[in-house]
Amino acid sequence: MSVVHRLTAGWLVDHLSFINQCGYEICDSFARPGGVTHSTSVTSTEDCHGISAFAATPSSSDGPPYGPGDAIEAEGKRAKMRFVFREEFFAISKPHIAAAPDKQLCQGCPEVNGFFCCCFLLILQKRKRKCVFNQGELDALEYHSKAISRWKLIWEGTLHLVQEGLKSGFLHPTTAKLSCRKNNVPPRIVCGLAELCEMAKQFPAVNESDHQAARVLEEETSTAEQDLLSCVMENSSNCAKIIVLMGQKYLVPPKSSFLLSDISCLQPLLNYKKKFDVIVIDPPWENKSVKRSNRYSHLSSWQIKQIPVPALAAPNCLVVTWVTNRQKHLHFVKDELYPHWSVKTLAEWHWVKITTAGEFVLPLDSLHKKPYEVLVLGRVQGNVKEALRKSEDVLPIPEHQLIVSIPCSLHSHKPPLAAVLAEFIKPDVECLELFARNLQPGWTSWGNEVLKFQHIDYFTVQQNE
Repeated sequence: MSVVHRLTAGWLVDHLSFINQCGYEICDSFARPGGVTHSTSVTSTEDCHGISAFAATPSSSDGPPYGPGDAIEAEGKRAKMRFVFREEFFAISKPHIAAAPDKQLCQGCPEVNGFFCCCFLLILQKRKRKCVFNQGELDALEYHSKAISRWKLIWEGTLHLVQEGLKSGFLHPTTAKLSCRKNNVPPRIVCGLAELCEMAKQFPAVNESDHQAARVLEEETSTAEQDLLSCVMENSSNCAKIIVLMGQKYLVPPKSSFLLSDISCLQPLLNYKKKFDVIVIDPPWENKSVKRSNRYSHLSSWQIKQIPVPALAAPNCLVVTWVTNRQKHLHFVKDELYPHWSVKTLAEWHWVKITTAGEFVLPLDSLHKKPYEVLVLGRVQGNVKEALRKSEDVLPIPEHQLIVSIPCSLHSHKPPLAAVLAEFIKPDVECLELFARNLQPGWTSWGNEVLKFQHIDYFTVQQNE
């Protein structure tokens, strides 16, 4: 279970455990007679520039080949190859920037008025002049002055969750042994998914009348690039599948579906004709850091407003939007974006990032980068009777909750929300993630990098015990 502890303040979440419980098992490897699992290699019917779904097949380099009949006859069942996410991506054993000893998490919450004065003085020192602040600094100071009580909730709630994690052994005061894994992290993986989506605009136009809205991934069946980029792909089986895309291999979890496209090619998702009860959105917000790093393309506020959430949302749909700590973006979501989509804002939650020892990854009183990110939750307004029916047997959305977890070291790899939202939605509802970079069982995912963290190099084969 990805939820390690549930308290009044929120949840302590094990992100790594959630990924590994998604069922990344390839069901087409076979067991040798005698109970020894045969190693597998992957073959594809397309060349390295094409796209195909493929099955794992026995490797000839590991001994004489055995067919499916031999495996079933000898063992009575097929063996499975299980993939797990690399632990070293979650080995965050030390804060990125250490807090002062008197302001560390377990030392107690900093005094409120002194904290605000400290913020003010630090800005003065940074500016090194006595003139007026810029608008961003004024907004930050205004937010700090209004949010002191909220910050106290973050501090105290995180402290209680961390204490539970330390008691249960999920968190460890000393985690130096994990740092030795750092050298095993593979080099930066360049997938080129966004570039492929851009290239797809040059493909011949698809005739909507005779084109499938969705296509099921099958074993040993090749898939053309145009099909992959112009319809929703589904893995309806109980096992993971692997697809090859531009020579790169990606794992697709069971019971998941996805559309690889950019914002200009959303029509296949609309043609899918599903209405979603939960929509999670992680927009590529525009900011200076993104511009400097050129890490991904960003969207303007106007472009984000054009996302057809009303056309995708079921009545009383729960909408959850990830927001940066920039006040301009938070105000935009609450005051412009949600009203534009007929969504009523219900709550503001925080994802708090901690180390394996339970420390904030950044000081809570940092003026710029924070050890947390914001989620704004709201519901689509519509048919009152339908809304009441869908709200039966589920809890109302609380105004503030914390999701506390050890973050992934991969940029923008957000923690799973399925488990924490389970209290507030009915089981077996339709869930959608927009601007996704990974897949989840039971969810539909869309984005121009929707398979990014599904790259097989982020995983390792779990050894048989």
